Amino acid sequence: GMRLPALLCLAALVALASGGQSPLQRRVLRELLEQFHGRSNVQFLFKEQAVEGVEREDSSGTFVQLRVSLVQTSCSKRAQRRHNCRLMESRRKPVCLACYKFDRSDVSKVLDKYHNCGPSHHLAAKEIKHRDEAECRAVEEAGGAEDGFYLPGMFAFSKGLP
Repeated sequence: GMRLPALLCLAALVALASGGQSPLQRRVLRELLEQFHGRSNVQFLFKEQAVEGVEREDSSGTFVQLRVSLVQTSCSKRAQRRHNCRLMESRRKPVCLACYKFDRSDVSKVLDKYHNCGPSHHLAAKEIKHRDEAECRAVEEAGGAEDGFYLPGMFAFSKGLP
């Protein structure tokens, strides 16, 4: 496949045009990071290294799906100062998938959501991928939308830290 790099370039261009994540995507990212850091087995602060997102609207609301690659930093998650934390490139890099459905009439209301974080090879495993896809489909259908339609404003983006 020669087609992949062209698609990635296109996604990156769309990201530049839209200025990175939408407000809803930023909200999902914030919640996802909070939840990840809330785990007792996570001792360090993790930062998002790459984020890929899809956003779609239907008659019941907005569906947001993010795939986030995290990288461990040198700071403890309890650290007050959260900048100047070195990235520990050699450490484990979990990948998280988040699917959210926001209510059309009240965007602050989450109709349904699903999170899954794990080692990247774990999320790539076929049976987990199938489960993630099924869970995200169910989240997208929350609120009783008959059929998702794509609005011209629908976009996907992909962003990596320098």
